[in-house]
Order: sequence, then structure tokens, then C-alpha cells
Amino acid sequence: MSDASFDSRPIESEAQFGDYFALLKPRVMTLVVFTAFVGLLAAPVPVHPFIGFVAILFIALGGGASGALNMWYDSDIDAVMKRTQKRPIPAGKVTRDEAFAIGLTLSVFACVFLGLATNWLAGGLLAFTIFFYVVIYTMWLKRLTPQNIVIGGAAGAFPPMIGWAAATGDISTASVLMFCLTFLWTPPHFWALALFVRMDYDNATVPMLTVTHGRRATRTHILVYTVLLAAFAIALGFTQVGGPVYLAVALVLNALFLKGAYDIWRRDEDASEADNFRAEKKFFKLSLLYLFAHFGAILVEAGLDRMGIFA
Repeated sequence: MSDASFDSRPIESEAQFGDYFALLKPRVMTLVVFTAFVGLLAAPVPVHPFIGFVAILFIALGGGASGALNMWYDSDIDAVMKRTQKRPIPAGKVTRDEAFAIGLTLSVFACVFLGLATNWLAGGLLAFTIFFYVVIYTMWLKRLTPQNIVIGGAAGAFPPMIGWAAATGDISTASVLMFCLTFLWTPPHFWALALFVRMDYDNATVPMLTVTHGRRATRTHILVYTVLLAAFAIALGFTQVGGPVYLAVALVLNALFLKGAYDIWRRDEDASEADNFRAEKKFFKLSLLYLFAHFGAILVEAGLDRMGIFA
């Protein structure tokens, strides 16, 4: 459990709107919104623009609620990790109790109103996503196993399925493969980050793979997951959301991603830290483009389908 001392930590200055907004992890929310939006528009059932807007809004609020609850629970380790020390709670802007109240309230609001606005499958999937991220990942697995980010990555992979379900009321092969695309992308993406911020996880005693098994094992895991990712990413191109544009993007990006993972895997352990970090940072930056480009290509395919092109 997080250090209770954060409950009584004095607030250094009056919180601003931006401090409360930061609790929602807006950068992560961007990915949630985008992939959910793609899932919604790629679905074969047309959605009224207002219903679509409301659905994405509630999915975004649900994603933000997860972020607030994550910061509430992890405030102790956020305080000792360099990249998270400026978050609202360790920075003394917001109390843990406030973060918990905001996260819980937004969770209930988002799930109930998504269900009412669209259907209860979508609302239920959003509720399960929040539960999975907060309870299964944050409270249980994150501090227990080096496979934390693998299993926990499922939470970030649900939004396109939720968007699809909001439009169709069901789950399909295409929506499951969109889930798999994000799910299998998460480990190499975060392990690449962990390779050049390892000391953060050491200091926080979080059992990230880099801490428990070392750099060599982490690089091997990155390569294995990248191979699996490439297979699922290309397979998605042969479903109803794929097409020539998506396949072209997938083939090029997965070739580059596989090369990047291989370059990291074959890295000389005796090479300088600067050389290692350069390769890992390059792969990490490519991973950011990778996911947005794949879902962007799905969005283009949906637009072309609406116009009757390649139909």
C-alpha cells in the first residue's frame, strides 16, 4: 500500500486547474482517445456524431479516472522516481484523498453514462478496464512481478474494443486484433524506456524486468515481443478494418521496428552507456510513431471505405 504519510503531507501551494487535470494523465489519455475514436469509426455500424462525441468523452474520462487512481496509490514511488516527482501528489499540489475522490467519482460517472449513451457492453468494458488497471495492475502486479507491464498493458489495449462495442454492441475479430496490436506493443515500448531510466525503478523498488533480470534479458524480451507484434499487426490488415493503405504502413513500420529490436538485442554489453541509450531512445521514439501510424492507417481505411474507394 502507498505510504500513508502522503495523506497528511502539507500542500505547498493552492492547486490550480492544471494540477487536477494532470492527475488524469493527459498524455496517456491522448492515446486512449485516439484508439477508441479509431475503433468507433472503423466499426461497420454508423454512429450519430453526437453519440460518437459523447462516447469518446466518457471513454476519455474513464481513462483519466484510471490515471488519478493510479497516482493516488503510487504516490509513494512517484516521489522517488525522477520522471514522476513533479506529479501533483508528490509535488504537494493535490492530496491523496482528493486524487482518490476524483478518480472514483469519474470512474462511476464515465461507466454509467457510457452505458446509458451507447450500450452496456461498452460501459461494462470500460468498467473492467478501470478495474484491471487500478486493481490488477497498479495494486497487485506492478510491485509483484517483472511481467507487470505485460499483463498491465491489457488495460491500455481495451479502448479500441470499447469504441467498437459502443458502435456495434459486440466484439469482433477486428476489434480483438486492435486490442492485440496495443497489448503486444506495450512491452517493447515500456521496456525500451526502462532500459534508459533503470535507476528510477531501482530507487522505487519496482520489479521492472531491467531490475530483476538485467539488460540482456530485457533486450531479448523486446525482440520476442516485437516479432509477435509484427505478426498480429500484419494479420489485422486482412480483417474488415484493413486494406492496401494499412498493409503498406504495417509492412514498412514493422520492418523498421523489427530492425530496431534486433539492433538493441545484438548491442555489445561492453559498449558505452551513451551508445546504448542512443539506440534505446531511438527505438522508444519509433515506438511512439508505430502505434499512432497503425491506428491512423485504420482511420484512413475507414474513410476510404465510406467513400467507396477500394470497396
